[in-house]
Amino acid sequence: MTRIGSIYGEALYGLAKEDGVADRILAELKVLDESFSAEPGFVRLLSAPNLPKEERCKIVDDSFAGKLHTHLLSFMKILTEKGYMRQFSDCCAAYRALYNDDNGILPVKAFTAVPMTAEQTAKLSEKLAGITGKKIELQNKIDPACIGGVRLDYDGKRVDDTVRHRLDAVHNLLKNTVL
Repeated sequence: MTRIGSIYGEALYGLAKEDGVADRILAELKVLDESFSAEPGFVRLLSAPNLPKEERCKIVDDSFAGKLHTHLLSFMKILTEKGYMRQFSDCCAAYRALYNDDNGILPVKAFTAVPMTAEQTAKLSEKLAGITGKKIELQNKIDPACIGGVRLDYDGKRVDDTVRHRLDAVHNLLKNTVL
């Protein structure tokens, strides 16, 4: 996450929290971030130095006025004016991190060889919630290299209980064994 993303994301979150619209703005940020990832040309357009700032801000207004909360619309105009629209995704990440901290949410990525069932997802979420004391936001990612088992990434930590990890451990043990 960039410094710009942290500063601006924190400022937006502070304003949204103060006005009681943090949930709404988070939902809108998610949609925008996904849309901008799918269409990076739009962000490039809003960052183009050869277009006057007024014209870039007019594009933001024409595209989003009446569709987004006014705080978020103003936020996007500020990023556009300052030439920081390329850091929009970092701003979203900073906002999300602050939101998660305030609401006791822990995002967890679970990597498995095949998709987890709804029952498995619920059980894993419940178990992690009991361990961490937080509400778990579980995202299942498919990684055929796991072969079996699950690898969890959360809060800067990795818990790896995959077949691939166990096979690698046995391989390393055998490789380092002196006969």
